[in-house]
Amino acid sequence: MSQLPRLSGRELVKVLCKVGFVVKRQQGSHIVLRRENPWAQSVVPDHKELDRGTLRAILH
Repeated sequence: MSQLPRLSGRELVKVLCKVGFVVKRQQGSHIVLRRENPWAQSVVPDHKELDRGTLRAILH
């Protein structure tokens, strides 16, 4: 199994924006992104480095 890269929250937001997500709002250190078609919503913590398990759960 290949290892996931170490990303910050901001880097992951940039990647998700490239694949169709839009930043809807931010509350504290959590950024909420949404995609309309097909509908999906994801919350990304704005941390310097995301744990691999957190990254895996967001991508799933």
